[in-house]
Amino acid sequence: MQVITRLDSIDAKILLEGARTHANSLGVPMCIAITDEGGNLIAFERMDGGKVTSITIAIDKSFTASAAKKATHEYGAISQPGGATYGIDSAIGGRLMVVGGGLPVVVNGEVVGGIGVSSGTPAQDREVAEAGIAHFLAQL
Repeated sequence: MQVITRLDSIDAKILLEGARTHANSLGVPMCIAITDEGGNLIAFERMDGGKVTSITIAIDKSFTASAAKKATHEYGAISQPGGATYGIDSAIGGRLMVVGGGLPVVVNGEVVGGIGVSSGTPAQDREVAEAGIAHFLAQL
């Protein structure tokens, strides 16, 4: 039997709050998705002005980060032609993202979920995701 630690809806709200606060400080309205350790959506917010196209991207970034247990920018670095995972972005119906902004949420060395952010540049998306995680971990 396995015991699985995963994010719950309260955790997801804390992650959203931290990410939203940082996105506001940047002046960039974002789409923010939170998934459990298996990549299943727990919470989502499209800030006023967040791009419509970023809805699916944010969800898929979070899915990638939690289910594959790897940051999306790390996949981006190794998925280029000649890279170890070249072409992986076409796997699973194109859901695996290789653009920065998706990060696994790690507690006690274990991936318990993911956060995906989209609407800014990949660097802004990643920064907002990092802020969401930092806010969450500060509450533990």
